[in-house]
Amino acid sequence: MYKEISIGFSLALVVFLAILGYNIGPLLFIAALAGGLYYVARSKGLVKTSNKVITDPKTHVSFSDIGGQATAIGELREALDFIRNQKDIKRLGIRPIKGILLTGPPGTGKTLMAKAAANYTDAVFIAATGSSFIEMYAGVGAQRVRQLFKNARDTAIRQNKKHALIFIDEIDVLGSRRGQVTSHMEYDQTLNELLCHMDGLSTDDDVQILVVAATNRADMLDPALLRPGRFDRQVRVDLPDKAGRLEIIRLHTRNKPLAKDVDLERLAKDTFGFSGAHLESLVNEAAILAMRQKSKVIEQAHFNEAIEKVMMGGKLDRKPAIEEMKRVAVHETGHALLSEKVRPGSVSSLTVTPRGNALGYMRQTSEDDRYLYTQDYLENQIAVLVAGAVAEEIILGCRSTGAGNDFEQAFNAAEMLIKGGMSPLGIVSMNSLPQQVKYDTIKEIIKKQEELVKKYLLEVKPVFEIIVGRLLEQERLTGDELRNLIAQRDVA
Repeated sequence: MYKEISIGFSLALVVFLAILGYNIGPLLFIAALAGGLYYVARSKGLVKTSNKVITDPKTHVSFSDIGGQATAIGELREALDFIRNQKDIKRLGIRPIKGILLTGPPGTGKTLMAKAAANYTDAVFIAATGSSFIEMYAGVGAQRVRQLFKNARDTAIRQNKKHALIFIDEIDVLGSRRGQVTSHMEYDQTLNELLCHMDGLSTDDDVQILVVAATNRADMLDPALLRPGRFDRQVRVDLPDKAGRLEIIRLHTRNKPLAKDVDLERLAKDTFGFSGAHLESLVNEAAILAMRQKSKVIEQAHFNEAIEKVMMGGKLDRKPAIEEMKRVAVHETGHALLSEKVRPGSVSSLTVTPRGNALGYMRQTSEDDRYLYTQDYLENQIAVLVAGAVAEEIILGCRSTGAGNDFEQAFNAAEMLIKGGMSPLGIVSMNSLPQQVKYDTIKEIIKKQEELVKKYLLEVKPVFEIIVGRLLEQERLTGDELRNLIAQRDVA
């Protein structure tokens, strides 16, 4: 920041002097000479530059502190055992593992696993980000790579340790495919320096260095990084399943006072698709809500509110007009009734309180983590998605733009039916399928579900209007309250 201010002030001063009639030629010459000397000094390493390196020689994170990643931890620990058993490696002539690549979505615990790996191997922990190696000055990135490895060795020697772990987060910034940046070769030079240092690692070194990198864009990495002898192991750190989410929630709630009504298994079921970071935020938000309400314990209601906040964002101050509120209530009630029809007990909550970009929201509970989808499941999902727009048409006489995102998801589900050979087209190749045929088939699939939804909503119209009225009055209904209203009228 100070550098930019100084440059701007200097330029303004030069322009001011030129306007006054002073000869600024000597000043420009001196400035150019000073800039050239500074550039040479930086490229030769004579000027210290910031590298944004974090050194943590005494990290206390262990694998027991990481939940929901049993498979990834097992693979990582197996690779780390080679490093711990140096005698067996030398006796059998095994090539040392030089690099481990952690891949997976954001928030799944890749950094924590790198810290736990350092603790497991009794190594100093040196962390940097991929962006910290990229500079506008040629040669600075390569210099920072050299400094990083030197810093790892020197820190390990000072701590009397035989191992050092270098962690590079977001390595796709540094290690993207060479030749893509045409303006200058700085990116390629930096990557080449990293590759050379990894090639130079040996079991005979006084300090054994392991490079651990993390990315959620492994497809962008240069093939030279992934060949054997560099990043020898690739460990997938994926989103946790239901059992993993339960383990993570237990880890984050172990030091928090919970009410007797808190059901952690239900929370794990309701948080399908959440990463470890999302779950940590969920528990933290629930604790904050309990504090705001001056509650001594965290209740299930706090967790339910926290789930919606993490998924949709906080409540907004803006309040729609009465006509809009009614349309939102009709729309969300349509979703809820169809969800209860295709899978009884699936609705967790129903609200018309604006959150994030949504004016209302119907939240479903997940049955189990799904990895395969049947034709019935996808068709039911389409029915639930289009039910909001169909409900608006039946009750209010016309549709609105609020169903735009629903239709987009319905199109995706219909496309999955075509890809899986579950459409009227049968087994097809998506690459050779004409776009018009694909569009007509998707339209036919969605139209069929719209007709079924319309028929059902007309049948339950009496209870529909009761639910809408109650929702407008309370602004929020739980799944149990919704099912009680349906059961009382004996409609569903």
